[in-house]
Amino acid sequence: MATYEQLAQEVVKGKRKLVIASTNELLQAGEAPLDIINKALVVGMSEVGVLFQQNKMFIPEVLMSAKAMEEGINIVKPLLQAGDMKSNGTVIMATVQGDLHDIGKNLVGIMLESNGFTVINAGKDVSPEQLVNMVKELKPDVLGMSAMLTTTMLHMKDTIELLKEEGIRDQVKVIIGGAPVSTDFSTEITADGFAPDALSAVGLCKRLL
Repeated sequence: MATYEQLAQEVVKGKRKLVIASTNELLQAGEAPLDIINKALVVGMSEVGVLFQQNKMFIPEVLMSAKAMEEGINIVKPLLQAGDMKSNGTVIMATVQGDLHDIGKNLVGIMLESNGFTVINAGKDVSPEQLVNMVKELKPDVLGMSAMLTTTMLHMKDTIELLKEEGIRDQVKVIIGGAPVSTDFSTEITADGFAPDALSAVGLCKRLL
């Protein structure tokens, strides 16, 4: 019979078919759907985050692992009772205006979701006005902004300034990331934190909330 550890390692290795088989085996053996998520699928994806941070896994492998985890989640999710999966918070993720790079931002979203956050992917090339409107409408706990260019990272400051002008800056935590971004820049534009990678972003969101 499949075990939690086995399923977790199948997620790490990105083995979608094996994840499906092991998830079904665990369900047939009477394991609780929420335990399968928390003790196997999330554990596997958390290990992926650590390996990625240590440069022992790379983006294509992380995406394969995420797809494998999603297969398992899709099997057990319909079996959960209402209220079983409580969100750790809602995060809007966006690549700022003028920037079309979104792989890093998407990785952060994957890691946040695997750690119990509700993620709203706003896409790429998103203007400060669009982000502020989303914050007003959706009332997230965290706004995450990504930029890969020194020219576009300035829109992070524009977004924070617009949040202040609209009187809602204190209603949302703002985190930033991307190759040219730094802790010093985060402090300069009065963001709530800087995350150098996906796993750090998860830890940062947990600390802020």
